[in-house]
Amino acid sequence: MRIIQFSDSFLPIMDGVGNVVYQYALNLGLKGHESYVVAPQTDTGYRGGYPFEIVDYIGLPLLRMKSYTIGMPVMDRHCQNRLNAIEADIVHVHSPFIAGQAGISYAQKNGLPLVGTFHSKYYDDFIQITGVELLAEVGVKHVVNFYEKCDEVWAVSASSADTLRGYGYGGEIQVMPNGTDIHTVTDEQVEAVSRQFGLEGGAPILLFVGQINWKKNLRRVLEACAKLRCPFRLVLAGQGPHERDVRQLAEQLGIAERTLFTGHITDANTLNALYSRADLFLFPSLYDTSGLVVREAAAMGTPSVTARGSSAAECIEDGVNGLLCEDDSDDLARVVDAALSNPESLVQMGRRAHDTIPIPWTTLVDDVLERYAALIG
Repeated sequence: MRIIQFSDSFLPIMDGVGNVVYQYALNLGLKGHESYVVAPQTDTGYRGGYPFEIVDYIGLPLLRMKSYTIGMPVMDRHCQNRLNAIEADIVHVHSPFIAGQAGISYAQKNGLPLVGTFHSKYYDDFIQITGVELLAEVGVKHVVNFYEKCDEVWAVSASSADTLRGYGYGGEIQVMPNGTDIHTVTDEQVEAVSRQFGLEGGAPILLFVGQINWKKNLRRVLEACAKLRCPFRLVLAGQGPHERDVRQLAEQLGIAERTLFTGHITDANTLNALYSRADLFLFPSLYDTSGLVVREAAAMGTPSVTARGSSAAECIEDGVNGLLCEDDSDDLARVVDAALSNPESLVQMGRRAHDTIPIPWTTLVDDVLERYAALIG
């Protein structure tokens, strides 16, 4: 089977969508299928180690998010020549924007079935970027129109499917969750990460991984930490447009000395060791449609606190394999204080998270291939 995916983000930017596209391509290739990824040009390093092919097009850094690139594949002759040489069986798009539109054009031109995955709460993105509700509503109409052109629409969680329906999409939606591979790290790797980031000592580690962006509900995290009665170190791993403002709030709340900003971590072993080093993973985001990082933390035996009713909370059984809180800094602080006061129970919860939450990518991709085959057939 020859599968071609279109995405507006990919290596080396391992955000949620880029990570999903990478894992699809990696595992499809490892299962013996021809896998291609069409994405804006970035420095992906040596490509000989990938069991898939990257078809990139000229990209330029985004003004406000320079780690991301954007380009026009239809204007890149080299990209178009490479696409014309691929005899694909199915097209999978992961964005309703430039890359996704290129994917639709490719599928229509070649008479191929088209899968579209809904990854993000785009209305929230439009509001954050424009600040104008009317423009956000126009943007959402564009998103709905895009998915109406797909032969099959996938959502990464039940609540994200509800979000797309709330935008006005009336077709069927297949829930296809994201996978998470279970890795192991050595005590030496965890100790090395502790030294690297200055995390030695007995204070419990509270970890957040993701964009340093207010839409991730980071204000709740900082305000809750300022209310904690127990000692702690807060580690914020990632980069984003609001890092300066988040640092300022930590200063204002008096927790700057206990807050560490690691920047973007590209090495998977380092990130896994950091997950393992953490006592509790804080992810009260109401924006995310999947909460992939919650599954990654669980894979390393670290339980999470998520906001009740959020997409990230769908895999959490409160008090069993994780913890739930209200969208309120007082309640988040209460939950964290109670959890840290019982370290033995927290360890047991982490073990249950490890056993119940992650879905290996190789297992998930078997389901993906089954859906692809049905559409091709």
